[in-house]
Amino acid sequence: MSTTPHTQPPQTVPSQAQPPKADMFRARVAQMAGPWWMFLVTGIAWLVISFVVLRFTTASAVTVGILMGVVLLVAMANEFLIASVHTSWQWAHALMGVLFLAGGIWCLISPFNAFWALAAVIGVLFILQGALVLITSIESRPVNSAWWLGVIAGGLEILLGFWASQQVVSSRALLLILYVGFLALFRGISEIVLAFELKGAQRAA
Repeated sequence: MSTTPHTQPPQTVPSQAQPPKADMFRARVAQMAGPWWMFLVTGIAWLVISFVVLRFTTASAVTVGILMGVVLLVAMANEFLIASVHTSWQWAHALMGVLFLAGGIWCLISPFNAFWALAAVIGVLFILQGALVLITSIESRPVNSAWWLGVIAGGLEILLGFWASQQVVSSRALLLILYVGFLALFRGISEIVLAFELKGAQRAA
């Protein structure tokens, strides 16, 4: 009487579960140096700067050009800081940081010429910046209760960019002043959103 050998089913090694994307994002934000309220303070400072800039006129082209250079350099630092937090679209924030760096240096070297030259591409700048803010805000929804603020800011910036691109050249000087003011305004909102992202991530860590 022969017996059929009993074969054991192949053992499967359980694969290690990958951490959810929200947990990975939360852990990366929690590793940032500095308290969360630091970004809240810088966000409020951006809002104050925006109200000051929006009081200028086209007669202050040189002053606005210099101030625009300072704003772009600070925006460059913020883009690189955000790029260190967001794993997705990290390259886009780094690219925006490089563009802000080049624009800021140009504005400080030749503020008058930079003022009028940048007026020609004001609509494109609004659209690119707004799209970046919109995408990153939506992706931070699992860990950020204030993500909708970034969505509103990004959407308004995109609409403003399309509107600005339809204006005649004679009106773009004033639009550039509005751009610097609104750039500071939207940057302030983005900084406040980032502050709440960091606060939530540090609590969950």
